[in-house]
Amino acid sequence: MTSERSNANENASEEDHRVVPFRPRGKWRGVRHTPFASPVEGLAKYEGGAEQDDNYRHRMIVNLAALAFTVALAVAGIWLAIQIADMRKNQDCLLSGRRNCAPIDVKALER
Repeated sequence: MTSERSNANENASEEDHRVVPFRPRGKWRGVRHTPFASPVEGLAKYEGGAEQDDNYRHRMIVNLAALAFTVALAVAGIWLAIQIADMRKNQDCLLSGRRNCAPIDVKALER
């Protein structure tokens, strides 16, 4: 019984490591595909080096502009969220039937 188990284990391990080749079907049957061909051009132009003119100042200005835009967008989003919350609070007050939901400053009107 022990020898049967060891033979079964050996056969199972051999079958686990078997490679199954897949063949293309249909219209791609005649087309050969090179496995290491890259779909993009060479990356040599992006590698950088001493021969390329790297405009550090321009990049920093663009980065600062992007940072300023991001900060302005965040501030606008926060302001908008606060305004929506105030409108919702006033609308809930009015829909519940209460009066004087948005008090009027009389001192500002007297001037």
